[in-house]
Amino acid sequence: MTIDYHRRFLKHFKQRILPRPSVDRQFKKRLQLFLVDRTDSILADHALHGDMEGKRSFSINGDIRVIYRMNGETILFYDIGTHNQVY
Repeated sequence: MTIDYHRRFLKHFKQRILPRPSVDRQFKKRLQLFLVDRTDSILADHALHGDMEGKRSFSINGDIRVIYRMNGETILFYDIGTHNQVY
């Protein structure tokens, strides 16, 4: 499995996540869990609808989400931020 990062994800990661070390640590833990078993209930992984049809989301903590799309063995992370920021 390969992970690619959209430029929006990289920009928002630097702005929204890196300044908060505890959230950055939580992201790294959840990313490892995602790579092992993305169906783990703690991730709350789910398909998106409407304008985001074809994308999925998983939770980093109570409010931080990662928006991504799967294409075969490649996962493209599109965005990261609070629920209000990414939807």
